[in-house]
Amino acid sequence: MEDYILEMKDITKTFPGVKALSDVNFKVKRGEIHCLVGENGAGKSTLMKVLSGVHSFGTYTGDIVYNGEVQKFKSIADSEEKGIVIIHQELALIPYMTIGENMYLGNERGKSFSINWNETYGEADKYLKIVGLEESSRTLIKDIGVGKQQLVEIAKALAKHAKLLILDEPTASLNEDDSQALLDLLLKFKEQGMTSIIISHKLNEISYVADKITVIRDGSTI
Repeated sequence: MEDYILEMKDITKTFPGVKALSDVNFKVKRGEIHCLVGENGAGKSTLMKVLSGVHSFGTYTGDIVYNGEVQKFKSIADSEEKGIVIIHQELALIPYMTIGENMYLGNERGKSFSINWNETYGEADKYLKIVGLEESSRTLIKDIGVGKQQLVEIAKALAKHAKLLILDEPTASLNEDDSQALLDLLLKFKEQGMTSIIISHKLNEISYVADKITVIRDGSTI
């Protein structure tokens, strides 16, 4: 029997006057890199927002089955608790805070009202090393380029113990070298057992990393 980490069944999501998703079915095997493709407005990002709890349970119909259990995520925090972490196309980093502060914002190390900065930066440096960043976690976000900021987002996801990593157009703002480095990193994670879902328009990148491709057109899987 094939081992699916994720099954989304008959997902329908409606906004006022628009049916964004119509009975979408989407399955991802454990340990694969699965690419989600389609035109702008096809529903790819909406489907991933349903999965990650951005669009909470009750605002759509259908079932999300993750690790064999039906999930009812009310928020991003709920999905992250289960190991599902989404990195949006618009990076959610604060320029005048350090890398370490950004990585643990809302998930601070230490006790209430007393952040353990040594632990924060020590842990952050460990994950930066995993993604191949040599910068100290005490570096300000504004002092590193977009390619490195994308790696910080991935390190941040690893710090949340991600088991299913979702990347929405991860190379859209990156140059060719940074894009290649990111794709190679995802292949390395795959070797270590990580499952990834990538939304992309770039066919050369898809052919380089994808184990499987799902196409969405006009809110439906085809």
